[in-house]
Amino acid sequence: MADNARAKRLADLIREVVAQKLLRGIKDPRLGSHVTITDTRVTGDLREATVFYTVYGDDEERAAAAAGLESAKGVLRSEVGRAAGVKFTPSLTFVADALPDTAKTIEDLLDRARQSDEKVREVSAGAVYAGEADPYKKPDDEDETDGDAAE
Repeated sequence: MADNARAKRLADLIREVVAQKLLRGIKDPRLGSHVTITDTRVTGDLREATVFYTVYGDDEERAAAAAGLESAKGVLRSEVGRAAGVKFTPSLTFVADALPDTAKTIEDLLDRARQSDEKVREVSAGAVYAGEADPYKKPDDEDETDGDAAE
C-alpha cells in the first residue's frame, strides 16, 4: 500500500495531465474548452483514480461531455501512464462534480436569509419596547426609604 503523499502526488499529476490533454490533445467537439477538471482522488493502492469535472453549459452539454470523457478514457489513461511512469497505470473514472450545484443551493439559501433579515429589519424599524426603556429595578430614593422606617 502506498503512502498518502505518493497518492496525493499521483492525483495531482493525473489532474494536470488530463486537463492538458483535454485542452490540447483531444479533438472531440463534445469536450471543448467548457470542461474543467476540478479534483482527482486516487485510492491507497494507486489502482483507481476518480476524476471530478464540471461542464459550463446546460444538461445536454453535460451529458455530451460525459459521453466524450467515456470515449476518451483510454487515450487519457495511456497519457497518464506515459507521464506518471508507475508500474500500474490507474484506471480512470469520471464523475461530474456536484460543487457548482451545491454552491448555487447555498447562494439561494443565503439570498432567502437576506430577504428574511430585511423583512425583520423593516418590521422592527418603528417598534418600541413592551416595558420600560430601562428594565432593571433600582432602589428607591433615600427619602422614601427613610419615611418608611420612621412610621
